[in-house]
Amino acid sequence: MVTARGVVVVTDRHQAAGPLADVVAGAVGGGARVVLLREKDLPRAQRLRLAVALRALLRPVGGLLIVAGQDTLDGEALHLRTGAVAPLGRPRLLGRSCHDGLDVDRLSTEDYVTLSPVYPSRSKPGYGPPLEAAGLRRLAARAGRPVLALGGVETPEQVAACREAGVAGVAVMGALMRAADPAAAYARMRAAWDGVCDGSSRDGGRVLA
Repeated sequence: MVTARGVVVVTDRHQAAGPLADVVAGAVGGGARVVLLREKDLPRAQRLRLAVALRALLRPVGGLLIVAGQDTLDGEALHLRTGAVAPLGRPRLLGRSCHDGLDVDRLSTEDYVTLSPVYPSRSKPGYGPPLEAAGLRRLAARAGRPVLALGGVETPEQVAACREAGVAGVAVMGALMRAADPAAAYARMRAAWDGVCDGSSRDGGRVLA
């Protein structure tokens, strides 16, 4: 089953080096299997069209699209912001953004969480303070469910450091969105993750028995 593990692509069309669907297609070509769709400023109709297009890219490789917000856009996976009330009709996969111990302590039935920002972020200058590896390790152990490290993860070295901190995956936005070659950029991130992985999480998020 594909879930929120490994190297997860986070979208941002404002940073994308080309059309968003093309950037995501490149990342999928480089091995991505899980994509988190943001673009929350778009009208629902436009966002739904984008979700349909991204699912079409992921479907042939058995991938998964997670939608940020409170609307799955006819999908099966949702990522809630901190403090947001979960919608009626729980999706198959439910995640939530967390930033500190108080957020983590309020978790209930979420399947996974993101912890951010881990490092200073070019996408959100001044956002923080960053958790760094020590804070990430502490909160990941406290969360009691799979954690994705998010925020400022831009290099293979940072990917490896996050994996060593005990998280289930990393969520990468700017470094992939801005990449001239998203396939190669994703492959480098994936190689860094796999280089320290114990084998339980492969194929960009597919958990193998």
